[in-house]
Amino acid sequence: MTSTHENAQPDRSAREAERTRIRDRYLRPSGQRPASSARGLHHTALISSDVERTIRFYQEVLEFPLTELIENRDYPGSSHFFFDIGNGNLLAFFDFPGLDVGPYAEVLGGLHHVAISVEADRWRHLCDNLARAGVDHAVHSEVSVYFRDPDGARIELIADPLGEMYGNKVL
Repeated sequence: MTSTHENAQPDRSAREAERTRIRDRYLRPSGQRPASSARGLHHTALISSDVERTIRFYQEVLEFPLTELIENRDYPGSSHFFFDIGNGNLLAFFDFPGLDVGPYAEVLGGLHHVAISVEADRWRHLCDNLARAGVDHAVHSEVSVYFRDPDGARIELIADPLGEMYGNKVL
């Protein structure tokens, strides 16, 4: 975070009033919501600076199987590769050889983190894998672990079931 964020002291009561206003206007109880037009998340695509290093991290440390490695149709010479993250969902990556994309940055409109649900017993095992691999990580609420991948993208593994967040139904 930048010093601007560190020094910012939002008026929490005003922020809560704004959340309440937005919630009242847009949020509907589950029985009153229309069905989504989407089938699900096909894939989220991140950028990799080193294909093999990314594969080793996601497949060996996080135990997400690599499912495909193809040429990126939009950038000849670039790779597009996919990992199975369960429930028919994929985490994908591109590399852009010869293109200086710069280091990972959290910017407005950009990615803050990717949260991936895992079974509770698998969560503990993966936390151990992160520790054994020397990956700096932080556990929150005994169900979330946050860390950065080799290129700096923030990843969360969460032991809560899909559709729940810290014991609250969100879907």
